[in-house]
Formats: sequence, structure tokens, C-alpha cells
Amino acid sequence: IGEAYHITSDEWLTWNEIARLLGEAVGVATVMAHVPSATVARFDPAWGDSLLGDKAHCAIFDNSKIRGIVPGFAAEIPFAEGAREIVAWYNANPSMQTIDSAYDEQMDRIIAAQSTVHPE
Repeated sequence: IGEAYHITSDEWLTWNEIARLLGEAVGVATVMAHVPSATVARFDPAWGDSLLGDKAHCAIFDNSKIRGIVPGFAAEIPFAEGAREIVAWYNANPSMQTIDSAYDEQMDRIIAAQSTVHPE
């Protein structure tokens, strides 16, 4: 009580790899648009500020603290499998399959402001 713990897997995944695995789970080729956080902040200051914090770079989380109190702790589901489970859940719940047109339009504006789009 009163302490924070990382409870993550020991997989080391880049943001590109996470996006690729999510696309694979859906069955589509992933197309990456690498956009600087400062560009995102021009369109949405709050979102840009959050990216400039802990999401600007990939991170590796240390699970040694949780293992100190739960020695056998191990994440059993790799991200790729978890991504497939997420997709299966959405496929089983059509009411959750909504499109946020405002979000899509914002993504289009941000990507259009960036000059490079990379197929991965």
C-alpha cells in the first residue's frame, strides 16, 4: 500500500514494432507516419505535451520491484497475442466499433503537415 509498481512484460518493443503487431493482428500492412511531437503539439497542445513526456521515446520497464514481493511474477501473454485478443474482442462487440471522424480528420491534418510517410 502506498507504493507504485511496474507490472509489465519483459518484452522490449519499439513504437514501430507495437504498431506493426497491431496492424498484423487486424490483418493490414502498417503504414507509419513519423511525426515530431512539436508538430503534434501545433495541432493539439495537450496531446503534444503528453508526447514530449514519457511517450517521446521507447522505454524499458524494470519489473524487479514487483518480483521482490512476488518472486514468480511473469507476464504470460506476449504483446502479439494480446493484440490478437484485443482485435477479437472488438470483432465480438460491434457496438464498440465506432469511428471518431474528428480524430481521423485530425490525424490526416497532422500527417499532411509531415513530409515523410514510411511503409513498414
